[in-house]
Amino acid sequence: MTDLTIVPLETPSLGDRSYLAHDGEVAFVVDPQRDIDRVLCLLAEYGVRLTHVFETHIHNDYLTGGWALAQRTGAAYLVNGADEVSFARTPVADGETVEVGGRMRVTALATPGHTFTHLSYALADAATGEQVAVFSGGSLLFGATGRPDLLGPVHTAELVRAQHASAHRLAAFLPDEAAVLPTHGFGSFCSATQSEATSSTIGREKRQNPVLTQDEETYVRELLAGLTAYPAYYAHMGPANAHGPSAPDLTPPAEADPTELRRRIEAGEWVVDLRSRSVFAAGHVPGSLNFGLDDAFATYLGWLVTWGTPITLLGDSADQVAQAQRELVRIGIDRPASAATGKPEEWVAGTGHDVASYPTASFVDLAQVRHHRDVVVLDVRRTDEYAESHVDGALNIPIHEIPARLSDVPAGEVWVHCAGGYRASVAASFVAASGRRVVAVDDDFAAAGGAGLPLVGPEAG
Repeated sequence: MTDLTIVPLETPSLGDRSYLAHDGEVAFVVDPQRDIDRVLCLLAEYGVRLTHVFETHIHNDYLTGGWALAQRTGAAYLVNGADEVSFARTPVADGETVEVGGRMRVTALATPGHTFTHLSYALADAATGEQVAVFSGGSLLFGATGRPDLLGPVHTAELVRAQHASAHRLAAFLPDEAAVLPTHGFGSFCSATQSEATSSTIGREKRQNPVLTQDEETYVRELLAGLTAYPAYYAHMGPANAHGPSAPDLTPPAEADPTELRRRIEAGEWVVDLRSRSVFAAGHVPGSLNFGLDDAFATYLGWLVTWGTPITLLGDSADQVAQAQRELVRIGIDRPASAATGKPEEWVAGTGHDVASYPTASFVDLAQVRHHRDVVVLDVRRTDEYAESHVDGALNIPIHEIPARLSDVPAGEVWVHCAGGYRASVAASFVAASGRRVVAVDDDFAAAGGAGLPLVGPEAG
C-alpha cells in the first residue's frame, strides 16, 4: 500500500474535480479550476510545495487555473506539446515520465477521444513500484466516457472510436486496483452520460463501464444516440484556455442602487437574483431573472446568457454575491457589472415599481386546475426527457432555448415545469419578466402521473 496522498478538489456546480497529489513534501495538481486560491489553501494546509501542474486537455467546460497557478508558485506547467497554445509551457508527450519529488512518478498516456490531444496521467509510487491511480480527465469516467462531440460534428465519428480505444488502453496499462480519477462526470455536460458513483477503480470500470464491456460498434452506436445538447458557453472556453487565463479578480463588484437596477433592466441587461426559487417567487424585482445558487447556477446562466451581456447580481448577503462571482469567473464571466444585497423591497424603493411575485404549485395542483380551465403547460426539460414521458398537451421548449423562444409560448396562463423545479424557476422568471402570468411547478416530475395527469411517451406510467 502506498502512503501517497491524493486530495480531490470538487466543483459540484460544474460537475468537475481537480486533484492535488503529494508525498508529504512536494505536490502536483491536475486540471485546476481558475479560482486557484482553493489550491493555495490546500498547499498551506498540507504544508507541501507545488512543483508541477498537469493539464489533461484544453478544457471546454471551464477556464483553467493552470497557467495562473504555475505563474504564482513557480511550478512547471505541463500541457501536451501538440496543443496549439499562446503561452510558455513544459511540453509533454505520450509515454513521457515525470518524476515529482522522490516518490511520485507520473506517466503521460495519449488518450484521444474527448479531444484529439487528450492525455491521461498514471501515477506510480516510485518506492514500491505500485501503480496507484490514473488521472483520466475526460477519457475514462465513472461508468461513462467524456463526450466526443465538443469539437464539432465533423470530428465526432473519429473521436468516439478513439475514445473506445483509449479506455481500453488504460484498462490494459493499469492494474485493477488502480484508482480512476476523472475530471468530468459528476454532473458535467462534458460527460457523455451520468453516473451516481463517487469513486472507482480500473477493475470496477472493466466490469461496469459500457466502453469496456461493449464491443466498439455497440459502444459507438449507443453513445452517439444518447448525446444531448451542451451549454453554449463551451464555445468560448477552448480558445480562452489556449491563451492561458489569468488569475481572476474576486474583489466585490460596485454596489447598485434601486435606480441603477431599474435602468439596467430597462436597458436589456441581466439582473440576476441568486436566492432560492421559492423565495424569488414570493417576491422579486420586476424584470429580474432567477438563477439560484442552490443548483448548477453557472452552467445554466452561462448557457442562456448572450455572451458579453452585463450581469448584475442580487443576493441576501455579500457572501452570496461572492459565491456567485466565484462561480462565474470559472466560466469566463469575469466582472459583474454591479451587485446589490438585501431584500426586494429595498431594491425597488423609489423606482415607482412594486415587488413582483408569482405562485408556485405541485403537479397535483396542475391536474386540478386543468379540470376547471385551459392553461398552457410548458415543459422546459431536454428534448430526450420530453420524448421519454411528458404531460399530454405540454409544449416542450428546452430551458436553453427559452430566451429566444418566449414568443412561441401560446397566450394564456403558463404553468412551467421541469424534472425537479430548478429549470422551471429559471424559465418562469423569463416568462414573468416578459409580462406574462406564470405559475412555477416546484415538484418532481415522477409525481406527475400519480397526480392524475395523462402522460405520453414510452416511459409514461
